[in-house]
Parts: sequence; structure tokens; C-alpha cells
Amino acid sequence: MSEILVVGAGAWGTALAIHCARQGHDVLLQARHPARIGRENPRLPGHLLPPNVRVVAAPPRGPAAMLVAVPTQHLRETLMTVGPIAPLLLCCKGLEHATGLLPMEVAAAALPGEPGAILTGPNFAHEIAAGLPAASVIAGGDAGLRAGFIDLLTGPGFRLYGNDDAIGCQLGGAAKNVIAVAAGAVTGAGLGENARAALVTRGLAEIARLAVALGGRTETVAGLSGLGDLVLTCTGPASRNFALGLGLGRGENLRALLPDDGPAVESVATAPAILRRAGDLDLPLIRAVADLLAGELSLPDAIARLLARPLRQE
Repeated sequence: MSEILVVGAGAWGTALAIHCARQGHDVLLQARHPARIGRENPRLPGHLLPPNVRVVAAPPRGPAAMLVAVPTQHLRETLMTVGPIAPLLLCCKGLEHATGLLPMEVAAAALPGEPGAILTGPNFAHEIAAGLPAASVIAGGDAGLRAGFIDLLTGPGFRLYGNDDAIGCQLGGAAKNVIAVAAGAVTGAGLGENARAALVTRGLAEIARLAVALGGRTETVAGLSGLGDLVLTCTGPASRNFALGLGLGRGENLRALLPDDGPAVESVATAPAILRRAGDLDLPLIRAVADLLAGELSLPDAIARLLARPLRQE
């Protein structure tokens, strides 16, 4: 078996470390404060670290693979600090707020010439840690690298597919978080299942429009990294983005829903970054969520604005 480095000891990084250990690999879980993590990481309560997971402060030399599971807003700094020490698999979603770059584009800027791939799809950390059945996607332009990561990470309960449309896969994983805020707001406001179904469907259309405009493929958005991730994120409070929208729909204060010491809620940085990258592309739902999160639009006004749009053919 191989030695795998997982960079980032949040809930997702910890879940990936547990999954890799379950496949028999020796795993190093790099954390900023290793002493705060015992056999159970407070970021992922209820899931013990297996004996073949060791929490470290500094990366080793020569692991078989490096999985980077930090928020996209910290990805550039992390990669420049750790450096190109192993084949790189990004395990994050979103766009870099300052530049509008997707994770693989950030990696290309931080580590020029280093090949990489990205893991994305409908996966809640606590379910992966528990070994519940799941599927996901390894996306990237290097077929050999994709195949290598699929072989390395596939387990009895975790099925992985390859995809060469890295743009479409990354945009699906980023934009679904924004749509999830809208789905949560609809649910929190008590607007009914009809409204949520309509919103999720139209949200998928926006994600497809965005992906194609930026060089992705429509069929990618219909797969695990698009529709699959969207369905998961828009249907329950285990999604931080859905939970944020749920609170907003119930009339709670945005600042109270985003404590400074809490986990990152990707949609807050991703929504405006998508709009800047998309230019004049018609993205009414994503635009409404961005305005809502910026405090420039109330939920009733957002609903009214969306429903007042001109009628058109689907």
C-alpha cells in the first residue's frame, strides 16, 4: 500500500484520511495545530481516526499522492507553502474570490507545470467517514493521472469516475453551493416543495449555461459533479450552504449565521466571483443570491425580482 498525504484537517480532509486508511494506505493528515486533534477530530465528531492515520504539522517527502482539502480561498497559499512533493489531487470547490480562478487554475498559477486533478461530486464528509456508499468524479486533462487516482482511492463503498472536462466539473461543484443558498431560503421561508423543485431545475440550467460559456460541456453538468452535487446540496441542512439559506429564509441575521470561527461557507465568496467571471451571461438565480449575501437585496425582493422576469420558452 501507499503513503498518502492529506493537507487540511477540516471535516472533509479528515473524512478523506479515514477513507484512505480504510483502503489500507498509511495516511499523514497535515494540520495547523496537530496537538488539538486526538483520535477524534473536533471538526468531524463521532469518527475516530484509524491507527494508520498520523496527524503531522509538516509534510513529508515522497508520498505517493497529495490530497489538498483546504478551502479554495486558502488554496494558493497552501500550495505555495507545501510545494510540489507528490502527484496532486485537489479536494475543494469554488472560485478564488480575488481572481475568479477555479481550483485547478489556482494550482497551475501556484505550481506552474505540475500536473494535477480534482475530486468533486456529491459527498458529505460524515458519510464518507462512515463508509456509506457514494460516488464521485476525478477530473483533469491527464488520463494517466486520473486513472492513478481512481485506482488509489476507489473502495468497496466509494465508486469513482473519470472525466476530462475539468472546467465543467469544477463549475458544477462551485455553482451548486450558490443555488443551495437559494434552495435553503425557499425552504426556510416556507414557500413549498414546488418552489424548491422549480428553483433547483432552473439552477441546473444556469450551471449548464455557465459551464458551456466558460469552455465546459453540457453533459458534464448532467453528471455527478453537476446534477448529483446539486441535488445533495439542495436537500438538507447537512450542507452548510443550504443551512445558510435556511436561516436567511427564516429571517435570521447573515452575520450571526457566519461566525468568524466557523467553517467556511463557500457560496459567500463564490457567488460574486462567478458573476465577475461570467460577465454579461444571464444568471438570474446566482445574481439574486449574490445580492442577497451582499445585503443589497431582501429575500422578498429577490423572490419578486425572479418571478417578474419576462416569460420565455424553456
